Amino acid sequence: MQNNTTFKPLYALTHTPINAYFSKNSDDFVVREIPLYEFSGEGEHLIIQIQKKDMTTQEALKALSDFSGVKIREFGYAGLKDKQGMTTQFISMPRKFESNLANFSHEKMKILSAAAHNNKLRVGHLKGNSFFIRLKKVLPSEAAKLEQAISNIDKMGYANYFGYQRFGKFGDNAASGLELLKDGTLNGKKLKNPKMSEFLISAYQSELFNRWLSKRVEISRFTSEFSLKELAEIYKFASEQELKELKNQKQFFKLIRGEVLGHYPFGKCFNCEDLDAEVARFNARDITSCGLIAGSRAYKSEGLAKKIEDEIFSEASEFEAKMSGSRRFAWSYLEDVSFSYNAEKAHFSMNFTLQKGSYATVVLEEILHKDIFE
Repeated sequence: MQNNTTFKPLYALTHTPINAYFSKNSDDFVVREIPLYEFSGEGEHLIIQIQKKDMTTQEALKALSDFSGVKIREFGYAGLKDKQGMTTQFISMPRKFESNLANFSHEKMKILSAAAHNNKLRVGHLKGNSFFIRLKKVLPSEAAKLEQAISNIDKMGYANYFGYQRFGKFGDNAASGLELLKDGTLNGKKLKNPKMSEFLISAYQSELFNRWLSKRVEISRFTSEFSLKELAEIYKFASEQELKELKNQKQFFKLIRGEVLGHYPFGKCFNCEDLDAEVARFNARDITSCGLIAGSRAYKSEGLAKKIEDEIFSEASEFEAKMSGSRRFAWSYLEDVSFSYNAEKAHFSMNFTLQKGSYATVVLEEILHKDIFE
């Protein structure tokens, strides 16, 4: 269950909560990994596609290692998948062990296919993930609200927050990451596992990103709801001209001069200079806003955009040298959207595809407007 101490970002949509029951199980939550490229069919590595049920990626690797004799460090994968649900993903291993998998059998996992390839899979080597989600106990009136909410997100996009998975069962991963940055210890002790240290620090970076993105959602919403005079009272750090530039934009998520943008769905970062031109490209989904993952190597913002970032990220500035930093899409879009309603069973099903690094649970909470594990 998500802990209440974890920062709760603002929703972009404004509808009331929708009543529906969600259980993250293998029948109602299905994830399929979409590879970044076709596998070559030759080379010293073997790419296997596995389907696992209620297992973490690490648990699946352990099972494959025990059966095949391949050491854990010799496996490669493009991304970690949730434990709950039915998930399909690609795993690489040395091809010389292929025959050891001939009779592989496991109660929670099976191998769907295998192909030779030239290189080991690395984290990030995927295009995205497709999702199937089924909601239950959905009344017809709530189904209509679901259809409208999904259609709205499909049209306008969504705030690409980090999901609850990043912050731990008790919601304390970010606080632990900050503690490690301050004195290199956790509860007075040094962590022996460097990957765990990196993960906890990334949780801290992720929470700051969520706080910044929530502020941008607030600014976007208030810009639509309040007058220029009212906005000037709320956002005293912005000039009248800067507020006018926000107010003149028709789309929900407002771009800010000087912020970091990126080509969508992938491409280089750059600063927003010609605001009118970039708004047009944003509305065409050619570019999007890129939020800060705090660290020394992150692409820098300018002007008003930097002022807003500095307000959120100031506490991390003294630790900047200890974090590499990067940029992450702040505003993303659903692909391949479909949904259906079975009134007899009171089931509402939806399918959509997300870019890598995006969370289906974040999208679902935006749709339902409530904590899905409350």
